[in-house]
Amino acid sequence: MLLARTLEEKLVSLYRGGLITGGVYIGKGQEAVSVACGLFLQEGDIFAPLIRDQAGRSAFGEPLIDVTRTYLGSRLGPMRGRDGNIHRGHPRNNELAMISHLGAMVSVTVGALMAKRFRGEKNFVGLACIGEGGMQTGAFHEGMNIAAVEQVPLVIVATNNHYAYSTPNDREFACHDLVDRAIGYGFEGYTVDGTDLAACLDVIGSAVKRARAGRPPQLVVASVLRLSGHGEHDDASYVPEEVKREPFARDCLKVAEQTILDLELLDAETLAEWRKEAAAQVDEAVAAAQKEPAPEGDKEDWCAYAMRDLVNSVE
Repeated sequence: MLLARTLEEKLVSLYRGGLITGGVYIGKGQEAVSVACGLFLQEGDIFAPLIRDQAGRSAFGEPLIDVTRTYLGSRLGPMRGRDGNIHRGHPRNNELAMISHLGAMVSVTVGALMAKRFRGEKNFVGLACIGEGGMQTGAFHEGMNIAAVEQVPLVIVATNNHYAYSTPNDREFACHDLVDRAIGYGFEGYTVDGTDLAACLDVIGSAVKRARAGRPPQLVVASVLRLSGHGEHDDASYVPEEVKREPFARDCLKVAEQTILDLELLDAETLAEWRKEAAAQVDEAVAAAQKEPAPEGDKEDWCAYAMRDLVNSVE
């Protein structure tokens, strides 16, 4: 959580300084949910993160240098400088590259799980992240349906951050609670306070365990508030002040740090050292990426019609 927050704060600074082109999308306030998504997955499991899941990506094993290379346009990165934000992935490591059409990754994850089943693999699960806005798309509903019909070991973690860009919940859906949809599709459904790290670890970890044990597909709905704009180009001025005072608007990182201090698990000095260490790791990754070459359009092998290992073949 701390590493992801530190990294994303650095990315925001670089973006505002004109050193990152395109967009920067961060997960401030959603790190507790995200880190729990990546933490309980094992080798061979499938992970499909979304735009606010840097904490989950890091927990799943994504190196910081891959993030900074992508945002800073290095041709040595996983996207070879062709994409500047969050569409990166590592398919060979079962981290799926995100599709911007929200909702689509559920079906992709189901397909990856079915492929593993066809190959005779055992003891695997897939976890797909989604926001409450993406839950309203047709692709999401189709994905839930086929997941339940095929009884694949899938966990969907839906983060309700109360705004789909600028659209509030009451203009997104009319059901009392999004978790109520689970039973209609043959899922098991659970809710969690997304600002409470311990609760997220418990509920999401248990969902992964149930899916691995052969129970029906799992839906976990977490309630938080996005503590930033949709992207750094958005000031989120549409969020009323009274919403920012709701319990779900707490900063999960501050809540976790205070809990650690209250339970005397660590002292303030140790937490301060953690922050320094995280900042040093981020600065090192940024500095390394800034020294690397950018792609040269007239010299690139664009591989428009064929797949190969894009990273390992770079000279």
